Parts: sequence; structure tokens; C-alpha cells
Amino acid sequence: MLLSLTRTISRLLFRIQVSGHEHIPSPEKLLIISNHVSFLDGFLLGLFLPIRTTFLVHTTVLDNWFFRWILKHVPYLAVDTNSPLAMKHVIRLLEAGESVMIFPEGRITLTGSLMKAYDGPAFVAAKTGATILPVCIRGAEKSWFSRLGHDFPRRFSPRISLTILPPTTIPMPDAPSAKQRRKLAGEQLQSIMQHMMFASEPANTLYGSLLDAIGTYGRQYKLIEDMQQVEENYGALLKKSLALGRIAAKVSTVDETVGVLMPNVTNTIALVFGMSAFGRVPAMLNYTAGASGIQNACIAANIKTVITSRSFLETAKLTELVASLADINIVYLEDMRSAFRLWDKLWLLYTLCCPRHIAQPQHPDSTAVVLFTSGSEGKPKGVAHSHRGILANIAQIRAVIDFSHQDKFMMALPLFHAFGFTCGGIMPLLCGSKVFIYPSPLHYRIIPELIYDRGCTALFGTSTFLGNYAKFAHPYDFYKIRYVVAGAEKLNAEVRQLWMDKFGIRILEGYGATECAPVLAVNTPMAYQAGSVGKLLPGLDHKLHPVPGIENGGLLKVKGANVMQGYYLYQEPGKLQPPEDGWYDTGDIVSIDTRGFVTIQGRAKRFAKIAGEMVSLETAELLANTASPSHQHAATTQHDAQRGENIVLYTTDTALERDSLIQAARKTGNSELAIARRIVKVKALPLLGTGKTDYVALKHMADNGTSA
Repeated sequence: MLLSLTRTISRLLFRIQVSGHEHIPSPEKLLIISNHVSFLDGFLLGLFLPIRTTFLVHTTVLDNWFFRWILKHVPYLAVDTNSPLAMKHVIRLLEAGESVMIFPEGRITLTGSLMKAYDGPAFVAAKTGATILPVCIRGAEKSWFSRLGHDFPRRFSPRISLTILPPTTIPMPDAPSAKQRRKLAGEQLQSIMQHMMFASEPANTLYGSLLDAIGTYGRQYKLIEDMQQVEENYGALLKKSLALGRIAAKVSTVDETVGVLMPNVTNTIALVFGMSAFGRVPAMLNYTAGASGIQNACIAANIKTVITSRSFLETAKLTELVASLADINIVYLEDMRSAFRLWDKLWLLYTLCCPRHIAQPQHPDSTAVVLFTSGSEGKPKGVAHSHRGILANIAQIRAVIDFSHQDKFMMALPLFHAFGFTCGGIMPLLCGSKVFIYPSPLHYRIIPELIYDRGCTALFGTSTFLGNYAKFAHPYDFYKIRYVVAGAEKLNAEVRQLWMDKFGIRILEGYGATECAPVLAVNTPMAYQAGSVGKLLPGLDHKLHPVPGIENGGLLKVKGANVMQGYYLYQEPGKLQPPEDGWYDTGDIVSIDTRGFVTIQGRAKRFAKIAGEMVSLETAELLANTASPSHQHAATTQHDAQRGENIVLYTTDTALERDSLIQAARKTGNSELAIARRIVKVKALPLLGTGKTDYVALKHMADNGTSA
């Protein structure tokens, strides 16, 4: 009767929800594992798990009279984790057919995310062949019983959920020594818990997730700042989002894809959330792509309206470029202010009181954003991502890296770049991290000084950018940095060593694609291997297709919640073309070792990756053909320590120079990134037997610096 009363009171206090009962197997030889977020965890599991189990507790817990009283009512086993014989008692229980409950982290989290999992429970599961039942606890970390920092906002009675995940097992690893088998089993257990954290994340929308974050941290919590150097709180961000969303709704219809041509400022992020609230789909246009690139992107995604700012266009010298766009309705935010009348202001006041009661709530599977990447012929592809996909990628990242309210991001990557959009623009605001938004990643002297001045703890960048930041930074500028994550291009070994030697910081190299929202794999403090791009994120399935001539590795295809809804192609405007059976072909040749670390071997597609941007070699050839139509031209790539890759143009025109290519780029409206860095004059291009250009031979010539 006492337990029944306690259970009822707990349900009333914490509105506890338990889901996943269908996943509970027979209790024989069952090892229940859970994340550890508060002092309530064992109490909650004992009350609400429909399994009678033996709780494994540390001997020091018995020093507290309150815990001794609670443990009287449940079976428990007190062990000293420092004792090498501790796990033998657990093995005996499991082999006797009992079920055991254990917290693999061994301590309550201090970050709100997973901490390290000890190898002991994993080795026990592998040795006994026990079934592992993961249970994820959410919400208890917001109570006064957690051990998060004093600055974390707590509640007297937060909503708590217990999610029971499908059972699994850990087979005994194949390794020459017990120590290595124990370590490998521990890595598998860590992976299981990371997948548990990802899989238990509830479905939501971008706007709904923003409201949840506001509910956790409060409207007065200051977290976002741009070059105006005014730190704004959640309340101000919400107000801007609703106002800008209503403005966007006046010039568009529900589910319409609307172009966003805006710089890295707070208002751009607010516009994205506001459009989400009103059921509009922001398409993040790349303002460095040239008139042709922007026009083609608008055609592919069937964009009829583009929202921009006159002051931005004047500052970036893009006024003439935008004026040249055909069949596009250009909407300037400065002009729309006058359309925000008294009725709109009254609506805004009401909606700020009830922000969830808006006109067009969206479904998690509806399109949240359209990003753009290069196509096989230089035409941009629109990449459509759902709310579920963007939020799934954020949940995957947070399952392996402990970003928290104590972090502050330096976000200099452009918001039209998938890396900048998800990791730098959306993720910090949804996990309570502060963020400083900077308009350009190219200001190599200024950004290190801002990181120092604003006390930033996390930085995302490409190898090129990170190398230049390190070059100009003072050795003490990055004194507070906890995480530096490199992506979008291969991390240069010299850059990696420079950061370690000058700042004592280990760069975590990752790997992703615009089509995957974007992160696929990343090194972490708990799973790091130099030269690799880390392990694939939890919740991702993968397969390697054999490639002729490649013995160790294959063409990587992936499938998961973060994979795009599909492409918008220039050839079929506005028609979404989903990936076949949900599998995305990355076009990258990779190898994956026995521990799960991914190493990039090379790319199969004909693209150059210059300073993190994908540039079509077809476009480079188009510029040459425009400048010199009577000669033959072919482009390939060459490794560059500073930029990642360079484009090398082979031509039969002995008079062709870069000035002619620059003029051709301006004439055609293409980005100057497509201009070849090096021009090699040849008498004739190497040809295959079919008469096609032999690009393999060209690549070999470029790598060896030859022209024969």
C-alpha cells in the first residue's frame, strides 16, 4: 500500500509517462541499463518499471539513512566499483537467472548529457550473454535532485518520462586479451547508450523545439548575439520570430518555399523559426553563388518570392545581382515594416502570451528547410529536409558530444551552408547554449579576438578556416575553447598539429553532407582516432558498395532519420525526388574498421572541395569554353595544403590566362571559386578509346605536376 501511494504521489508531482512496455523481454538474465541524471533515477525505476530487479548500488550510498530506508523495499546489491571482484557478484546473479539494474556511467551527470560508461557492466553482459534492456530517463535533470550547475534553471515538479527501448545484446568481442575484450565491450555499451539517447528523443518541429527550450530556460535567458553586440534573450528571439514570420506570411502561402537571402545575423535565424511557425519553408540561398547560381536555385526549388534586406545587399554589393533575377518577387524587410500595422501588433501581443496557439502548426515530417548543393552539371540542387530530419541530426550530435547551457558557440559559417545552419544556427538555441553570430568566416584576425573577448567554448570550421585562425591568433585567445570541430573538407595534418602545439587543443574531425542535415560521423573526446572522421552517428544504417580497384573500402550509402526528403532539380522544378528506398549515395569511398571508425579514401564524383565549398569541375570547364570556345579544355583537382583542393585546368589554348576566366565567370554569373587556380598548356588532351577525355590520366598528371 505504501508503494502504491508513493507511485500515485509521484505521478501527480512529475506527470510521469512510461512508454515502450512492449519491448520488455522475459526477466531471465536481464541487465537493465539507464542514463543517470538525478538522485531520483533509482527511485523512479523501482516504482515504475514492471520488473522486479536487483539494483546495483555503490557501498557509499548506504552511508545515507534516507537511501538505506528506500533500499529496504527493493532487492539491492552493494558493491565497491574499485574492487576487481565487484562484477563477479553481478555475474553470479545473472547466471542464476536474476535481472539486475545498473547505471553504467557510475555517477550522476554534470553536463545533462551522457558521461563515460564503465567497461565492467559491458563485460558482464558479454560474458553472461545477458539481454540488455536500455531505459532512458528524461526530465529528472530539471528537478532539484540533479547535479547540474547552479545556473541551470530547475523546477519543483518537471515532467518526467521513462522510455523503454528494444532489448539488445553484446557478443563477446574477438580480441587476444581480456583487457582488450573488456575495452571493446565497453565501446559497444557506450554505443548502445548513445543510440538510446537519440532514439528516445520525441518528434517535434523547429518552432515547437524553440518553445520547449524557452520553457526550460525561461524568456529572460540571454543567449544570442551578433555584430550589433547586444545579447538578446529567448523572449526577444521569440518576439522577432513571430513578427518576421507574420511578415513572411503576408507575401506567401502555406507550404510555399520562400527564398531567404540574408546575412549571418540574429534576424535571419528568427526569420527561419518564424517561417516554421507559419508553415512556410525557408530556402537558404547562397549569396556567393553568383546571379546564375541563385537563379538556377530558385528555378529548381520553384521559388517565386525571395526575402532579403536592402542594407545587406548594399553592404555586400549584391544589389545589381538581385536586380538581374528573372521572375522573382523580391521582398525587402525594410519595406515590410510599414505593412506591420496596429492589428498585427495586437496579434503579436496576444501570441506572445500564447505562443503555441498559432494559425499553422506543422507536422514533424513536413519540410522545414531547403538547402542547396552543386549538381552534376554545375546546376544547384535543392535539398529538402523535414523538421524530424534536422532535429534528428541535432539529437544524434548531442548523444555523442555534451554541448550544454554552459557552452558558447562562435558561429561564423554561413547559414546557407548545412554545417552552419544546423550545427551553428539551430542547435545552440535548442540546447540552451549561447551563440555569437559573425557575418563572415574569412576575417582571420578578428574572429580569434572575438572568441577570446566573448569567452566562446565551441568553434566549427573548415580546415582552411581553422588553419588561418591559428595563424593569426594569440596563444591565449582560445583559453576557454572546449570543442573545435572541423568539417566540410579533409582536415590538414599541419593544421591539426598547429592547434595542438600552439593552443593545446585537439581538433575533432567530422564528416557529413548537405543531404544528411549534415553530420554523418565525428570524432569525440570518448571515441577519437587521428586520421579518421570518427564513428557514424547513432541511428544511421550504412552499407559499402564495392568499387573496382579499391580493396579496403567501398562507396558509402547511408539511411537514417537525418537523411533528406529528396532533391529539387533544375530539370524538374518543384518536384521532390526522394532517395531510392531512403538510401543516400554519398559518392564517397570510405573504409570502416572493426571499431567503427570511418576513413575517407576519396570522392567518386567530379567535384572539387575548395575551402569547404563544393565546386563543379564542369563549371570550371564551362568558363574555359566561354573564354576560349575554339580550343579544348578539361579540369581536374590537385591537393592544396591551405585550401584543401585546387582546380587545375588543362587547355590547348596557349594564350589562355586567368584574367579571361575571371571575365567569363562574371559574364556567366558563376562563382569565381570555379576559376582554375593553375592553367597547364598542352598540345592535346589525353583521350580514352571511346574518344572521351581520360580524366584518370589528367588527375595523375596533376598530382605529379606534369603536362605530358
